[in-house]
Amino acid sequence: MAVEIRHAKPSDYGRVIGRVNVWWGGRDMAPMLPRLFFLHFEGTSFVAEDGDELAGFLCGFLSQTDPDEAYIHFVGVSPDRRGEGIGRALYERFFEEVRNQGRSLVRCVTSPVNERSVAFHEALGFEVDRVAEDYDGPGEDRVLLVKRLDAVPAQS
Repeated sequence: MAVEIRHAKPSDYGRVIGRVNVWWGGRDMAPMLPRLFFLHFEGTSFVAEDGDELAGFLCGFLSQTDPDEAYIHFVGVSPDRRGEGIGRALYERFFEEVRNQGRSLVRCVTSPVNERSVAFHEALGFEVDRVAEDYDGPGEDRVLLVKRLDAVPAQS
């Protein structure tokens, strides 16, 4: 069965949060993903499913400060489904959604020690904007990434 990507719903929160720490090798990542993403950002958050199996998710939003920007907050793919293109498909679905809503720039952050994440984002067309020291508090440096989106094709 093919993976289906759809908008997240509030009822998806329990399925996602129940896997986050496991998918991150036991790291306590659940506090990084509050329920509000499934309540207030359904239009820009997505889940990837293969039948009843949760294969991945992406939580993002439209910037309230800059009308040209969108932000990807948290993305996860089941460890046994990595390498199948699910992460890329989730990002592409987000790009399509925010482009259709008039956004031309997408931002996200990752840890500088997570070289695989930086490489993945660069493969998707993100550029490193800068490395910000203490971005998320003392000793919490982050790589700030940015991707410019192509304009929505004109309707004929």
